[in-house]
Amino acid sequence: MANVLIADDSVEMSSILSEYIKKEGYNVLVAADGREALDIFSKNELDMVFLDVTMPVLNGYDVCREIRKTSNVPVIMITSHGDDYEKIMGLGIGADDYIVKPCSPNEVVARMRALLRRIYFEHSGNDNKTQFRYDNLIIDMDNFRVCIDEKQVPLTKKELEILWTLADNRDKVFTRENLLNSLWGYDYYGDCRTVDSHIKRLRAKLDEYPHDKWNIKTVWGMGYKFEVAENNES
Repeated sequence: MANVLIADDSVEMSSILSEYIKKEGYNVLVAADGREALDIFSKNELDMVFLDVTMPVLNGYDVCREIRKTSNVPVIMITSHGDDYEKIMGLGIGADDYIVKPCSPNEVVARMRALLRRIYFEHSGNDNKTQFRYDNLIIDMDNFRVCIDEKQVPLTKKELEILWTLADNRDKVFTRENLLNSLWGYDYYGDCRTVDSHIKRLRAKLDEYPHDKWNIKTVWGMGYKFEVAENNES
């Protein structure tokens, strides 16, 4: 049975959500603070994580950052504040969706279903293509792995999705708006700086490994593309 983690210091909120999510056929694990959430995460295979932003010990942002160091599990942040800044911050550190309290359990379940459908669709296209290879780079979407020279690169889910999108459309220029619309996939309250920050972190991780025959290139005034050596004039 698939596992869902609900991390929220509100016993009432956790209890209500648990009952609704269990009806969807999931086993529910509950944490009352951020440290307990990370402990459960480290000991279980999870299929979805709900994180309250204002948890004691470690807040939801800190927990999300720790999760994204090793896992691409879908994460939905839940908060009592609807400020754009908080949404931008949550999505920028790797959350997949953002729900503002008060919210109905039915809405939460609907957002969970939509996110899981979107992730499944993104990684199972009609041609069943789930792996990209070029030179020393392998992107394996079935296992959420990126390897360079057979060494795994620790990418977050969004970093991996950006790399896949660019690499699988070699030499096609994607604007920041293209990437926001295709990879976030819902009403996004942030701006294009989110894409830039993800690209910056992605490049920093890739640059720790040799890749002189391919690169993520900035096309000034337009966006980004995956460029290979034979098309690189420099």
